Amino acid sequence: MTDAVRQIQTAIVAALQAHPALTRILTGIYDGPPVRAAYPYISLSGGLVTDWSTKTEIGREIRLALNIWDDGEEPARLHDIMGHVEDGIAALAENVGEWRVASNVFLRSLIARDPAGPWAGLIEHRIRLLKS
Repeated sequence: MTDAVRQIQTAIVAALQAHPALTRILTGIYDGPPVRAAYPYISLSGGLVTDWSTKTEIGREIRLALNIWDDGEEPARLHDIMGHVEDGIAALAENVGEWRVASNVFLRSLIARDPAGPWAGLIEHRIRLLKS
């Protein structure tokens, strides 16, 4: 994992943990799939990282996916959680360690369920960073 991904994931976890509604609803926010966790919870993926450098600055583009898992009977609670996650990511600090967030763009979301398993929500963002 690159330094930029590690720092942005740490910042996103901190932003989500600072969101009061999420702290009431979620059992945890994990930097990767947990071995065991009670529902509902969020896990972050490692993210696809590409170069986004300019002539004078080092830059990275990170495609980050957040997976939200819930075992409710209906997807209503998952929709609610995903809305709060969007609010939390929008509140991400402008400076993340030694990186500056140049853009933070929502890409897509999806809710699906395997009939034998929990609801799964996916939220993807494209975050572009420049090294400070």
